[in-house]
Amino acid sequence: MSQSLPPSSAASGAEASPGAGAPGATPVVLWCDHRGAGWGERAATLRERGLEVRLSTTLADSARLAHSATATVAVVDRLSHQSSRELEALAQAAGHGLGVLAVVDDLAPASPWDRVQSAPATPWDVVRRSASVDELALRIELLHRQVTAHRESARLRHLATHDDRTDLLRPHVFQGHLRAHFSASQRHHLHLGLLVIDLDEFGSINKLYDHTLGDEIIANVGAAIRANLRAEDVAARLGGDEFGVLLPYTRKVDAASVVLRLLEAIGAVSCTSGADGRQVRVTGSIGFETFGGADLRSVEELRLHAEEALRHAKRSGGDRGVYYRSLDAPIRRDS
Repeated sequence: MSQSLPPSSAASGAEASPGAGAPGATPVVLWCDHRGAGWGERAATLRERGLEVRLSTTLADSARLAHSATATVAVVDRLSHQSSRELEALAQAAGHGLGVLAVVDDLAPASPWDRVQSAPATPWDVVRRSASVDELALRIELLHRQVTAHRESARLRHLATHDDRTDLLRPHVFQGHLRAHFSASQRHHLHLGLLVIDLDEFGSINKLYDHTLGDEIIANVGAAIRANLRAEDVAARLGGDEFGVLLPYTRKVDAASVVLRLLEAIGAVSCTSGADGRQVRVTGSIGFETFGGADLRSVEELRLHAEEALRHAKRSGGDRGVYYRSLDAPIRRDS
């Protein structure tokens, strides 16, 4: 006979959000049988009930599967019930997109995170070793619903802040980052670079070809920008074929290197039209300005300078970058 457990984080979350899981979705379970004490045999029973179960016997394999698989719940029989290291490793590998159901001995403390100072960000629950298969399946289902709800919330938040075509930030979000970084640069005298990018003659591409090709080019340029920035850099689609890039902790010489790299990456987006086989050449113009913490009066002045440098690059023929303080010394890639 199974022992009853106090309400857990998973159960209370599921009750607070009834039906949060995708309708009809079947949980994918990562079964981490690290202990090898025979409890893992219950995985076969869950498979008979129609659940998809992926078995792992080592922490390394469990972390790999947690990172790459589509599992929503990990059932973990730990090597040591005196440490939460295995649970933390799984949660970190999954990027908090995985619910953890920890197996505990009947006399063990109810919380598997007893050595962690604060509650983990990942949803979690516990199941006692003596629990029935019915209780095990129920706890998996409740945790699955909570994780699915969390993932859906994260997806909706991402859609609200990121452009559909390029997955870059939306303009209002970018503006918030720009103001925050400018303020930090003022307080701490940090260097900051701002790039404004516009594709050359993009309107003619949309006139000569259908918008499907134009949309593909915009998406590919967005991917090229993302691939050529650091983790701390911030990029956005400002509208149409215009993009913005924020470079924290970046001086003029380093910003110029980024400009050259982006010009080359945008040029590599050039493609062949499927309609008539013609080569479609894609280039961009980039205007940029830097801030040293005290040499500009406002964030608006920083942006106006970058936009003026962009206009100068466009008037000069495009396919080049222009620094606001050196308008007559454009940066050009090798054609």
